[in-house]
Amino acid sequence: MATMKVKFRASSIPTKEGSLFYQVIHNRMARQVNTGYKVYPREWDADHAEIIFPPSVADSRSSYLASLKEILYENAKRFRNIIAHLDRTGEEYTAEEVVKCYLTPSDSKGFISFACGIIRQLGQIGKPLTAERYTTVINSFRRFRSENDIPLEEVDSDLIVRYENFLKATGVCPNTTSYYMRGLRAIYNRAVEKELTMQRSPFKHVYTGIDKTVKRAVSLNIIRQIRDLDLTLSPTTDFARDIFMFSFYTRGMSFIDMAFLKKKDLRSGILSYRRQKTGQQLSIKWEKPMQEIIDKYDTGDTPYLLPIIRNMDADARRQYKNASHLVNDKLRKVGEQLGLAIPLTTYVARHGWASIARSKNIPLAIISEAMGHDSEKTTRIYLASLDTSAIDKANRQIINAL
Repeated sequence: MATMKVKFRASSIPTKEGSLFYQVIHNRMARQVNTGYKVYPREWDADHAEIIFPPSVADSRSSYLASLKEILYENAKRFRNIIAHLDRTGEEYTAEEVVKCYLTPSDSKGFISFACGIIRQLGQIGKPLTAERYTTVINSFRRFRSENDIPLEEVDSDLIVRYENFLKATGVCPNTTSYYMRGLRAIYNRAVEKELTMQRSPFKHVYTGIDKTVKRAVSLNIIRQIRDLDLTLSPTTDFARDIFMFSFYTRGMSFIDMAFLKKKDLRSGILSYRRQKTGQQLSIKWEKPMQEIIDKYDTGDTPYLLPIIRNMDADARRQYKNASHLVNDKLRKVGEQLGLAIPLTTYVARHGWASIARSKNIPLAIISEAMGHDSEKTTRIYLASLDTSAIDKANRQIINAL
C-alpha cells in the first residue's frame, strides 16, 4: 500500500521560509509534489509532520497558518482516498500514478480545468476583457490550491471560506477578495447551468459586495503641477505624464481605451471611440492640448494614435499591459515627488476630471454622460441623451482652467 507524507525542506538561508511538499512512496519508489506553500522552521513539527503556532505569532500569520493547516489536511485526505481507490481495484499501480490521479481530477471535471475551458471560449468569441478577468481570478485560486485542481462536486462553502481566509492572510484587501469571489461565482454558476454539478451555493458565507474606497481625485492645482513638471531629463516619466494628461484632457479616458485608439478614430476635429469596458460609443471634441501631446511622438508605422502599442508583429494586449505597468510605476514616483497622499495612477486622472467638473458646477448628468458612466451605477439622473455640445463646452471649460 502506498503512503503519503507532508515534508518540509528548509531554505539554504536559515532566516528564510522553507518549502512544504507531499511525498508519495510505493514499492520503494518515491515521488514528490510541491505544495507551493512556505513556512519557517519554527512553524513546522517534523515529528508529527504538521503546522505549529510559535509563541507570540502575529494574528495575520496565525490566520495564514491555520488556513494552511486546513489545506494540508484536506489534500492529505484526498491522497488517502486516491490510494484507497487504487488499492480496491486490485491492480498494480505506481507512485507516479497516485500523483497523476491527485493532479488530474477524475473525468476531467475539475473546477480549474473547467474555468480554463471557459476562458478559452471567451477568447474565441471576442470577449478578451472577461477572459482576462477570469484568468486573474483563476490564477489566484490556483495559488490557493497549489496548482492542484479540484472536482466540481467538491467546491463547497467550506472550501470557499478557506480560500477567503487564505486571501485575508496573504494581505489581499476586501474589495479585491470580493472581486475574486464574484469571478469564481460566475464561473461556478456556468458549471451549474451546464448541469456539470448541482448548485451548492458555496459563496453564501463569503463577502461579495464592494466597500467604499479611498477617494482618488486630486485638485486642479495638482493637475497643473503635474502638467508643468520639467521632465526633460526623464523621457519615460515624461511619457507617463503625457498619458496622464491625455486621459485628463479626454474626460478621464481609461488606459486601455487610450492604448487602442486609432488614427482613423480622429475625424474632422472629433475623436470617437468605443469604451472597452462597456461598449459605449463616446465622442470628444479635439482640443489643442491633445494635439500637442500627439505631436510629440512618432507613430508613423502604426495605426494607433498614441505610442503605446508600437510593434505590429507582437501581441497588442501584452504590449498594453506592459505599458500600463510602466506608466503607473512612473506616475507613482511623480506622485511621491509632489508629496501626494494617494498613489498617482492614470485612474486618478479620471477621478480628478469628474471631481473638478463637479467643483465647476457642471451638472451631474453632463459629467455622467461625458465619462460614459452607466447612469444606474453612477448617478440617479436618468436622461436618454445629452447635446454633445454641452459636454464639449464642459471639457473646454476644465482645460481652459489649467
